[in-house]
Amino acid sequence: MRRLLFLLLMGTGIVSAQKTMQLSEGQESPSASLKEVAWIEGSWSGEAFGGTAEEIWSAPLGDSMMFVFRLVNDNKVSFYEVGHIQQLENSLILQLKHFDGNLKGWEDKIETIDFKLVKLEKNKVYFEGLTMELVDKNHMNVYVLIEENGEAEEILFAYSKKP
Repeated sequence: MRRLLFLLLMGTGIVSAQKTMQLSEGQESPSASLKEVAWIEGSWSGEAFGGTAEEIWSAPLGDSMMFVFRLVNDNKVSFYEVGHIQQLENSLILQLKHFDGNLKGWEDKIETIDFKLVKLEKNKVYFEGLTMELVDKNHMNVYVLIEENGEAEEILFAYSKKP
């Protein structure tokens, strides 16, 4: 499967997409707490990239909410992500690492993909290049700005909460 790389653009406002945002140059992340994004907790699944995408999020604990993600195509894991939303001083950051189906890391062992907080609304959180919105108690949309072959595209992951 082709590798997906998250695009972290240095720009202002909304970047070639309708749902994701970027911090302006010199702009700092706003104040926020994990309590304000605790609605993300749960087990979510949906279709993406021709397969099944699944995310499992923990409740806030120890200044973080951890998650795991997997994409399954043709009954085989295409890739995993492991990460967290971390309380960092008075704001939040989403950090993750990618792994192939055999748990071989994509990033160097000390490298993470970081998404700084841009804006927070009730039931919606904007990180740089990644937006999460609670549609209702059983549905969540995640929009991710992805770069592939020099092209940027916003991808929707429409999740349903698993019982």
